Amino acid sequence: MTVVAPRLADQEENVAGLGEVHVGAMLGVRLLASESSTGPVHDGRIDSLGLDENGAPVIVEFERGAEGG
Repeated sequence: MTVVAPRLADQEENVAGLGEVHVGAMLGVRLLASESSTGPVHDGRIDSLGLDENGAPVIVEFERGAEGG
């Protein structure tokens, strides 16, 4: 893992990109997809979708700051 100097990310995508690079080491999750659609009924998206060591689905949402966005 690489040490990153603390700073506020310019955009949520910057946080997600860094998090996804290290999601295996941080959470023990194997990344399957990024920016996945939740479909037409819910009309949303999942930042990162993966599987844990037991094969259970894991949804990871990244937020830029304490208030989100």
